[in-house]
Amino acid sequence: MIPPIASNFVAGETPEAALAHVEGLNDRGVAGILNLLGEHYEERPPADADADAYVDLVEAIAERGVDACVSVKSSQIGLDVGDDVFEENLARIVEAANAPAATGSDGTGTFVWIDMEDHETTDVTLDAFERHAVETDGNVGVCVQANLKRTREDLERLADLPGKVRLVKGAYDEPAEISYKKKARVDESYRNCLAYMFEAFDDGVAVGSHDPAMIEYATELYAEHGTPYEVQMLTGVRESAQFELAAEDDVTVYQYIPYGSKWFSYFYRRIRERKSNALFALRAVVGS
Repeated sequence: MIPPIASNFVAGETPEAALAHVEGLNDRGVAGILNLLGEHYEERPPADADADAYVDLVEAIAERGVDACVSVKSSQIGLDVGDDVFEENLARIVEAANAPAATGSDGTGTFVWIDMEDHETTDVTLDAFERHAVETDGNVGVCVQANLKRTREDLERLADLPGKVRLVKGAYDEPAEISYKKKARVDESYRNCLAYMFEAFDDGVAVGSHDPAMIEYATELYAEHGTPYEVQMLTGVRESAQFELAAEDDVTVYQYIPYGSKWFSYFYRRIRERKSNALFALRAVVGS
């Protein structure tokens, strides 16, 4: 059972709990991105099992009629076992997401995001996205990280492809020779990448950020270019801002929703990476 403190950041241990969480968000105008927690499997059985779980999940999303999509990590579905295992499992998930059983009332399949992990996974992840973006006519998305020096060039490769691209600042501790280390430089890269995306992308831009300055900048870029965009934030982080944004006419808001039995390591990471999260957890302990 997930304790109350952690449940602010994790939707539950089961897909049923996660889908119920999405229904509550939908009532307030926010869509969901469901992520089954798990990563870095070094043997095939758990990778196959999580891929099976995603196949079931995309069907359940359509069955429940909720406004939601899914997001998978490459190391979760077999990349650490082998590129072929990752590619096979991703293909199974994407195929299931575009099958009749996962097709919603609007006639489209369940959207599949491919999360980005550390820099060693970048090339294989982008290759997989390109292949499936073309095959599904854009019913997949991929995440890129502004702290990597290569990302601006990667965006040029992705600009003409169907599908969506999520821009985040990047949470991995990458080598200095390939990444920006200072916050101000990462912020500068994020702004530059975002500006390029609004200029060059046709199928939509996903702003993965809790930074009010970056969200405001996206609003300005939208006013200038008219490129469709969405804002994506995590469960339990600035949720009031998520609902406020969702109330605006021109902004689509998604909440990234982790769930599953492997909640403890995710919760611990959330607490470590942000002082505000740690203070939130401390207040919850004191007040309980």
